[in-house]
Amino acid sequence: MFLNQRITIKTACIFCMLFFSISNFAQQPADFVNPFIGTSNYGATFPGPIAPRGMASISPFNVAGKQNKLEKDSQWLSNPYVNENTFLTGFSQVNLSGVGCPELGVILLMPTTGDVEINHLKYGSTYSNEIAKAAYYSVDLDKYKVKGEFTASKRVGVSKFTFPKGKSNILLNLGLGLTNEEGAMVKVVSSTEIEGMRTVGSFCYNSPEDAYPVYFVAKFSKPADKFGIWKKTPKYEGIEAQWMTYNGKTRMMENSIKTVVGDSIGTYFTYEFDKKETVEVKIGISYVSIANARENLEKETGNKSFEAVYKETYDEWNKELSKILVEGGSSDDNTIFYTALYHTLIHPNTLNDWNGEYPVIKRNKIAKTTGTRYTTFSLWDTYRNMHQLTSLVYPKQQSDMIKSMLDMYDENGWLPKWELNSTETFTMVGDPASIVIVDACLKGIQDFDFYKAYYAMLKGSNQTDDNPLRPGLKEYIDKGYLSTNYPGPVSTTLEYNTSDYAISLLAKALGEKDDYKRFSKRSLSYRKLFDKDLKLLRPRTPNGKWYEPFDPESGANFEENVGFIEGNAWQYAFMVSHDIKGLIKLMGGEKPFSDQLQKVFDSKQFDMANEPDIANPFLFNYVKGDEWKAQELVKKLVKEYFLNKPNGLPGNDDTGTMSAWVVYAMMGIYPISPGDPIYTITAPMFHRVKIKLDPAYYKNESIVIERQINNDGKINSIEINGKPLNSFFISHEDFVNGNTLKVIQN
Repeated sequence: MFLNQRITIKTACIFCMLFFSISNFAQQPADFVNPFIGTSNYGATFPGPIAPRGMASISPFNVAGKQNKLEKDSQWLSNPYVNENTFLTGFSQVNLSGVGCPELGVILLMPTTGDVEINHLKYGSTYSNEIAKAAYYSVDLDKYKVKGEFTASKRVGVSKFTFPKGKSNILLNLGLGLTNEEGAMVKVVSSTEIEGMRTVGSFCYNSPEDAYPVYFVAKFSKPADKFGIWKKTPKYEGIEAQWMTYNGKTRMMENSIKTVVGDSIGTYFTYEFDKKETVEVKIGISYVSIANARENLEKETGNKSFEAVYKETYDEWNKELSKILVEGGSSDDNTIFYTALYHTLIHPNTLNDWNGEYPVIKRNKIAKTTGTRYTTFSLWDTYRNMHQLTSLVYPKQQSDMIKSMLDMYDENGWLPKWELNSTETFTMVGDPASIVIVDACLKGIQDFDFYKAYYAMLKGSNQTDDNPLRPGLKEYIDKGYLSTNYPGPVSTTLEYNTSDYAISLLAKALGEKDDYKRFSKRSLSYRKLFDKDLKLLRPRTPNGKWYEPFDPESGANFEENVGFIEGNAWQYAFMVSHDIKGLIKLMGGEKPFSDQLQKVFDSKQFDMANEPDIANPFLFNYVKGDEWKAQELVKKLVKEYFLNKPNGLPGNDDTGTMSAWVVYAMMGIYPISPGDPIYTITAPMFHRVKIKLDPAYYKNESIVIERQINNDGKINSIEINGKPLNSFFISHEDFVNGNTLKVIQN
């Protein structure tokens, strides 16, 4: 008996050890991340490391040089890295992910060997053996036999270069970048430290007056045997000037003069190695000062090794990504899902330094926060789904984002529209911040001053003079629409309608009955642009007549047209998610509505790569009996456009918007009406999805979405907590207060 017990215990221990060993090596959510997804097909993502919502990031910079295949392709404009390119000129330390205009991509670090060469077209190299994963990137530089490895904390980029025996150099180039703002400074503090700044700020071709500095401090793990600085005098020639191709004179100064100011400057550290050696470089970033950049570096990374920084950031990624756990998908499914979730956690990103300081809007003073000041609000894109995902899975982050928006209102007098590093660019159309704030508030995220938010919304929606959020507001209020007096009048009218609907929801919740009625009525004014013959929305001239000649297909693929912004009449035909039942009536009933919606897909007018129509596949859920079309379309679009490949996004990720779409699609729910706390349901693409909920905002610990399949995959019934839902829609409250949402397919 005693012997048998010993055998049982020993067997159990062996089993426990085996299980522990297996679980130790089991793939975590962060292990599925493939940062190469979106680096082709204009996705504008980058493969280098960044911490969740990080300020600093490192990207290989391969968009300068005639050796690249896509040198003349516009793809290079908004991104430091394009997967098809083959010629690398450094590693930029601050970057944007999935944006449509060039900005940042500056402070380039580059390892070389042999004599110092400072012309990037000459010192650049082909490369091989790229590896990219969450918090890590590595590559071999063919020309120099140098291996580069990279990781990052929230405000510090960490590079590790392994050099062969002989003369080696590390260049820091402040002249190269995605845009050509003038002005930089660099100072060699010692043989192990550099400090400086680089001017940036011309996002989407903003005025040079909007330029601002990004500060840095770089520390090297080994002292240089020699160091120097350079300054070039440029001779600009056409577009090559943007990439700082110079035919002018070059001044190089070694070990004596340590500071240089100019438009194309840099430093080099030179080493004489008698064997294979490794040098680590940590670069702290700040938008406030050099002193803060140094403090960011010291507080976040200090004496930590490369491996220690990598592990901390990897663990942070894994913690964030583990808020959603999926089961039953293929390895590619997991990679597509978790890479998309990863991309939604890059922007908005942190602006404040370790000590809480950040520049205010207009950058006329420095403020301080005890929380997180966020930046990079691409709201025309992200109000449609990305912020809804953040409210559901990361509500504390969403709360801090809204607090950041309200601080911007205090600083600038307006809620943000397209804010970047405390510069309001006013890019795109509409008043999207109102929608984001209302959506969060109605989902129970209310630990901010929502009365201040409400009054800020009222200002943006009522002030007719000098209103940068809503140009043409007086005509919109008077007529119910914008005429061809304004660019993209149909698109802009729809954006104002959507914001007005969101404001009406908050007004109702606050008991502001008159505002509720007024904004509800305003939200339906798109109906005045509905052409009953075409069953499409159509621009009107200032005298109220239909604009002629009118081509409903004009405007696709970002072509200019009179009525629409980044789209055409077909792509905007259903962008009234807040009033689909009203649109069904306008079109003559459910069948004409469904037929017209189907025509968008049959005629290949649907554009998965842009925002105005990305909710279209889910709209079939409004037509009883046609819900299966939503299920089939969503599944088809995921398989067609979202792949475990560099071209695995349908186009520009728009700071996580396209990625948020596929996260929702694969979970089987979608926030169908921006501002409305409602989800519509399609077939999940995993057997089980567990969403962990923040107990500070939601009473349940988690909500589980389960899928049961029998035959052809059409949804037969839906249950919440074992009870029939009898609908393809569920309120946010019912969803997060449930335990299990079961989708049964037959």
